[in-house]
Amino acid sequence: MTTANPLAATPGPLSSRRAAWHAYRALTTRDLHVLGRNLPALLIQVGLQPLLFTFAFAYVMPSIGSGLGGATSFSTILLPGLIASTLTLQSIMSVTGPLAAELGPGREITDRALAPLPVWALGLQKITSSAIFGLVSTLVVVPIVWLVHAPGNAPRAHIDNWPLLLTTLVLSALLASALGLLLGTAVDASAFGPLLGLLLAAATILGCVYYPWTALHPIRWVQVLTLANPLVYMSEGLRANLTPSTGHMPTWAYLTALTLGTAALGYLALRRFTRRVQT
Repeated sequence: MTTANPLAATPGPLSSRRAAWHAYRALTTRDLHVLGRNLPALLIQVGLQPLLFTFAFAYVMPSIGSGLGGATSFSTILLPGLIASTLTLQSIMSVTGPLAAELGPGREITDRALAPLPVWALGLQKITSSAIFGLVSTLVVVPIVWLVHAPGNAPRAHIDNWPLLLTTLVLSALLASALGLLLGTAVDASAFGPLLGLLLAAATILGCVYYPWTALHPIRWVQVLTLANPLVYMSEGLRANLTPSTGHMPTWAYLTALTLGTAALGYLALRRFTRRVQT
């Protein structure tokens, strides 16, 4: 009877290196194959943000030129837009982040659904909580813009109607939060991060953050295109109440858009949220 030599089955150093090399090459080949399949989406993800910034600062800004107002500091133009963009970002993130975890494999949302509330009211509570967080976050923006600027270029803000300003802020926060709840229930959590980055980049560049909406009149097609962006109405509403000298959208226009947009997105978000929780 022949006994097998256990040492004969043990791979030597050379065969171990070969196996490691083959495994390394196979994994690299697989990663490159996956990259090739996802290349179009990757190119869009990588190229969209620089494309948008180039479009805004190399095409839009030179085209509107004098529409920005030579006597008005850029910090004055920027103040309302930065408040609006910060409010939007923080309101959306404060609802979508926790929601992604609650609707994930662990289904933590089930525990919340046990509260003595209708499911739609649970979604409404998420909207209002994230709106409050967004409003609080705007308090950080004002001192930053007020303190960080070139000598003699401090922003000039003037508030004539406090109730209208507060109404604009509350509607903007609710609109952004409703949009966040809708996105959080409609988009898969694994794809949400990259998608949110692209959406916010596009919204910011075309959201009248860096220029007033009225200044876009020389390039009419861009002015009309931006009307599909909710951030435009937030920026213009705050611009009308904080820096009215820079030019802004009519009050009836931004108030109507913010009110109807909040109602429509809130309704859609709550319906979608109710379905996700109950399934």
